[in-house]
Amino acid sequence: MTNIFKNDATKISAFSSLNYTLLNLYLMIRNYFKVAIRALLKNKVYSLINIVGLALGMAVTMLIGLWIWDELTYDRYHQNHDRIAQVMMHQSWDGRKGTQTAVPVPLHHELKEKYSDFKYVVPSSWTFGHILAYKGTKLNKTGNYMGADGPHMLSLEMLKGTRMGLKDPHSIIIDESLAKALFLDEDPINKIVKIDNKSEVKVTGVYKDLPNNTELNEVHYLLPWELYLIAEPWVKESRESWGNNSFQTYVQLQPTADFEKVSAKIKNTILNHNPKDAAKPEVFLHPMSKWHLYSEFKNGVIAGGRIEFVWLFGCIGAFVLLLACINFMNLSTARSEKRAKEVGIRKAIGSVRTQLVGQFLSESLLVSFLALALSILLVEASLPFFNDLSSKHLALPWQSPVFWLMAVGFTVFTGLISGSYPAFYLSSFQPVKVLKGTFRVGRYASLPRKVLVVLQFTVSVTLIIGTIAVFRQVQFAKDRPVGFNREGLIYLNMNTEESYKNYQAFRTELLSSGVVANVTKSSSPITQLYSNQIGFDWKGKDPNKQALFGTVAVSEDFGKR
Repeated sequence: MTNIFKNDATKISAFSSLNYTLLNLYLMIRNYFKVAIRALLKNKVYSLINIVGLALGMAVTMLIGLWIWDELTYDRYHQNHDRIAQVMMHQSWDGRKGTQTAVPVPLHHELKEKYSDFKYVVPSSWTFGHILAYKGTKLNKTGNYMGADGPHMLSLEMLKGTRMGLKDPHSIIIDESLAKALFLDEDPINKIVKIDNKSEVKVTGVYKDLPNNTELNEVHYLLPWELYLIAEPWVKESRESWGNNSFQTYVQLQPTADFEKVSAKIKNTILNHNPKDAAKPEVFLHPMSKWHLYSEFKNGVIAGGRIEFVWLFGCIGAFVLLLACINFMNLSTARSEKRAKEVGIRKAIGSVRTQLVGQFLSESLLVSFLALALSILLVEASLPFFNDLSSKHLALPWQSPVFWLMAVGFTVFTGLISGSYPAFYLSSFQPVKVLKGTFRVGRYASLPRKVLVVLQFTVSVTLIIGTIAVFRQVQFAKDRPVGFNREGLIYLNMNTEESYKNYQAFRTELLSSGVVANVTKSSSPITQLYSNQIGFDWKGKDPNKQALFGTVAVSEDFGKR
């Protein structure tokens, strides 16, 4: 019995000791923050400058962080984004390799039939605008003709109907926004829609709108590839042509397949069918994970893309936050002599250095969390303007645990970094010298602050110079001569047969209005090039070389004002 009571007494004693320790820790931390709040309220102007300075730095960094996250998560909406690729092609001209996304139609048949590495091989048109009509409503929306496996490959989230809808050559699947705009409150399934006043299709599915951070976000509907062959004679004629590079092909690899190995297998697919092709085409796979960030090729090799902007803005965000932290450190250390007596008294009555470090770090953390609250308000208020500037649709992910974990971690890190130097510097004062009034700052005591000031101004000047340089480059790009008069120039798509048939009447009507100076036709916009051709010859041309020319079909008055 005695041993039982002793054991119980030991457990109770240990439990009481643990409770006492936890209570003491709680009271100590509460006291830290109570003193910190008093210090902030006592020096309102100083506190305001510190909090606002940190908040501005954190707000800018948060905005940049949201932008970077949006860029890095491009195309992640698609469940199999790490297995999807676009079939692309290198061509050699005059000793240089050019890279393009346009490939011939029969390529997708060849890949599908002869290679087991692919789960899906999907042909596709380009994303162009078409006129969709239902009853009295007509909308000009962009979309693609695509193979029947396209919805499966892209893992479209179907709200109504089925992903199998494109099996019917006279069908269409549309996104949620288009369904609401075209049919209002009606059920769109099995409704008949007219495309370009030519083809009638039945709605077989409605899918959730694709997010803005996907390369296919302008695809508001999908039409069957078989309908493309029926509706456009030139497409049908291209089914056996290995020299007409006017289409796109997407693939999804099998789980065990490797992009590089499969690219090596299919490299000469086009050349094998067209060995006399002077461009020596080389087929390869460009993974979806690289479409957005690594889209630039030079001489057949990936040379970068938007990833360069990600690194640039990441560095800018880090520098801005660094400036805010340095500003906090400088303000804190500048007030060190005013707090010297406080440190001396606290040490004299028994405070150890670790407690003083904890006190000053708690003040820094309090300022950081107040700055976080203010920065979130600033970000929320500035997001509409930032979205307009960056052409994004960013929003604070309020319900995301990851966001709050990162925000709190980011704030704690900022608070610790910002308050580390002041905490360790202030806590090192000797109480005897401080209380006797003989405390003097050492010769090198202000050196860290001087270094921080120099660093702060260096970073600030660098950012200002960079901003001015970028601004002047943008202004130069906006104002440089482009070879034509942009004032009053309007471009319209001719999507229907009627627009082609009645072009002359339409042109005459516009010219007779007295408002329009000239009307002309073109096979591509002035700022884009849709077609390239070879086979041109001229006097003195090297017979062993083939030059690639961009071509635009135009009417006779294209070069006029």
